[in-house]
Amino acid sequence: MIQTEKLRIAVTDHIAVVTMDNPPVNAQSRQLQDEISATFDYLSDDEDVRVIVFTGAGKVFSAGADIKARTTMPTGGGAQRSHLRSARESYHSILECKKPVICAINGAALGAGLALVASCDILIASEDARLGLPEVTVGLMGGSRHAMRLFGHSRLRRMMFTGMRVTGAELYRLGVVEACVAPDKLMDTAMELAREIAGNSPVAVQLAKHSLNTIEEMSLRDGYRFEQDMTMQLGKSEDSKEAMRAFVEKRKPVFVGR
Repeated sequence: MIQTEKLRIAVTDHIAVVTMDNPPVNAQSRQLQDEISATFDYLSDDEDVRVIVFTGAGKVFSAGADIKARTTMPTGGGAQRSHLRSARESYHSILECKKPVICAINGAALGAGLALVASCDILIASEDARLGLPEVTVGLMGGSRHAMRLFGHSRLRRMMFTGMRVTGAELYRLGVVEACVAPDKLMDTAMELAREIAGNSPVAVQLAKHSLNTIEEMSLRDGYRFEQDMTMQLGKSEDSKEAMRAFVEKRKPVFVGR
């Protein structure tokens, strides 16, 4: 297993739980960003892992960029560009991970924290969850392109221009999250969904995520053609043949991941 200081990683029954643990508010330091990238790249290739649950320790999912570190960062020599590249890669390591990622939003996810949330596949919110883009209030920019994957035109601009935070209950009303549950039920809810996903063919699930990521900005014709290509590819797998046999024989399939 990969060694990290700012993340806790546990794998049980094909489910990896990745917990940010960078007190007090899981601010995204350069080290945390790099550890996120390395961890999701590692889990993407770990054949024992079929689904990932991503959450934060404490009362905050992630308060976003480490502002204190930003104030002492050199302005020249490429330091800022390198840091910003590290941030981008941390988000894309989640988005591009072959395995589905369930985000269990335990508290506030602000700015860069919202970008982490928006990079995940399925979102579950605690009643304590808050999503916001406070950059305008602290002299920064960013996060709005990721937020466009979650929010409509007017709401996103209101969040960006005012720093408005959207509650877990409102996120559920808007259809941004799959559920809004009591804080003590958050991980149970996320793990129940993770077990449901882990029970399906890992070949099919991984191809489904790859397909969804690829067709997101395609035309209807090109996107559906790509899905059909993935269907043909999946049909060559042992898992696909087993799924069809099990359906005909009215039994639960036994998947081998090939």
